[in-house]
Amino acid sequence: MKNVRKIELLAPAKDTEIGIAAIDHGADAIYIGAKGFSARSAAGNSIEDIKRLVDYAHLFHAKVYVALNTIIKNDEVAAVEDLIWSIYRANADAIIIQDMGILEMNLPPIALHASTQMDNRSVAKVHLLEQLGFAQAVLARELSLNEIREIANHTQIPLEVFVHGSLCTSYSGQCYISQALSERSANRGECAQYCRLPYNLSTSSGKILATNKHLLSLKDLNLSNHLEELLDAGVSSLKIEGRLKDLAYVKNITAYYRRRLDEVFEQRPEYCASSSGKSTPFFLPNPEKSFNRGFTSYFLHGRNREIASIHTPKSLGEPIGNIRDLGSRYFTIQGRKIINNGDGLCYINEKKELEGFRVNKVEGDKVFPVEMTRLERGITLYRNHDQIFEKELSKKSAERKITIDLVMSENVFGYTLSAIDEDFNEVAVSLELNKELAQKNQYENIRTQLGKLGNTPFVLSKLKLDFTGNWFIPSSLLGDLRRKMVDALLSVRKIKCSRFQTKKDIIYPSLGNNTLSYLANISNDASISLYKKLGVNKTEPAFEIESKKNVPLMYTKYCLRYQLGLCSQGKDNTPFFLTTGSHKLLVEFDCDICQNTITKQSFS
Repeated sequence: MKNVRKIELLAPAKDTEIGIAAIDHGADAIYIGAKGFSARSAAGNSIEDIKRLVDYAHLFHAKVYVALNTIIKNDEVAAVEDLIWSIYRANADAIIIQDMGILEMNLPPIALHASTQMDNRSVAKVHLLEQLGFAQAVLARELSLNEIREIANHTQIPLEVFVHGSLCTSYSGQCYISQALSERSANRGECAQYCRLPYNLSTSSGKILATNKHLLSLKDLNLSNHLEELLDAGVSSLKIEGRLKDLAYVKNITAYYRRRLDEVFEQRPEYCASSSGKSTPFFLPNPEKSFNRGFTSYFLHGRNREIASIHTPKSLGEPIGNIRDLGSRYFTIQGRKIINNGDGLCYINEKKELEGFRVNKVEGDKVFPVEMTRLERGITLYRNHDQIFEKELSKKSAERKITIDLVMSENVFGYTLSAIDEDFNEVAVSLELNKELAQKNQYENIRTQLGKLGNTPFVLSKLKLDFTGNWFIPSSLLGDLRRKMVDALLSVRKIKCSRFQTKKDIIYPSLGNNTLSYLANISNDASISLYKKLGVNKTEPAFEIESKKNVPLMYTKYCLRYQLGLCSQGKDNTPFFLTTGSHKLLVEFDCDICQNTITKQSFS
């Protein structure tokens, strides 16, 4: 058999409580933001809260990565260095970074992960990160399966890919539209999400192609049907997007991917989870029931037109059927799922806009909305709020347990309880007690008392009694012995989960570039110093440091021509124009490499 490769399900956490829930629902690792310098500025957490999450995650040998994936200004370098040391002292397992200047800091021996904000989409780039000592690289979402496999075949660094959640229109780290139009930088964690706005689209000759459509708003990624392919391509970490998502979302999506991954592991024993314990959800996970704009596999298997959600950037939810009959105050649905009072339903109206309503009551097959909207027979309805499902997720909705085997044996002064957990951690605790024969068989009582592990991360799998007689042991003493065993085993697990991370040897290869443009996002002297070591003679400052006119603000693999059925396979690549409010954007098509750029224009 091949060597077993550990696979990581990586879940997001807006805060510690969500992170703990993600662990309970099956995550092998969590990524969370500290206060400041995170690509989600609204999802910052104190060091104390991060430490609490780390302590809980490490019970299950799960990991916690802290996102510091923004670019850094000169006057922030010292604060970032102090923050990294605080994260290290909180025992976090890695930091996720974008700014190359961090490599020039006085760092503790903590693992560095290369954020997708670094634009990691080529063998050369990932190999460079490997040489610079990074422990993991987060690949660009736009990569195909073949491109991922090519990178894995030519590098040794563990590869992390997004498998679920919101998609950016631009290559991550290469989007400056928010900074240019509102001075809110995506590279500083303050994206204004211009890609979710409605736009008008026209040709250079003035022909209107679309009006008031969300032409840059993409569907949500869902690669749950492609997990085995990704593992076989060389991926080690499967990442769920969503550090701004709520508790119910993280519970549902994490539990769903845990189940799908475990199904792969059952058929492919060369893969296994990278953390301990079995998560048992108390509900049936279903990604359609959480926020989604419809799903896409993006570019995993090449281009397709099922990418954009041009009618709405809001959640569609799950399709539930078509309207069959209409009454004055009710409607019925053909092939419907169970609808409940309080559910939120929506549809795309005749104007191709999302419209929604709340269900007041259900009687038989008749659904009575709070108020009748412009419904028509045949319209497809979606449920974007499932009242019963949300209620389930508002309560304790999963538990995670580590199996242990126990042996209770005699010794000269009493008894010894030995425990071994599923990770082969072993402890033994003793009880001094004179031996006294019991009148009834004691096995069931001993198992019952030693198996009372409900408030611990453990569950009893097997118990063996190695006795020469049917000895009586009071239940209270068995309880004390159990608690001593649990404390000892937790202590051993904590020691075994401690980091032994050391600084990797760093190689500074020559990049062979004379100049790096604003696309390198260089915003501090430390980054300039690092690139000088890589042989770069000249660097332009980041767009956030020195704004530029008439330069691309977005680089996209998503193509408006292709999406709208206007691709001419390179025969016609004349530009389009997007307008919204007072902003006019030029869309140019580089058909040789299937890439678009979007540049700010001025109205004439």
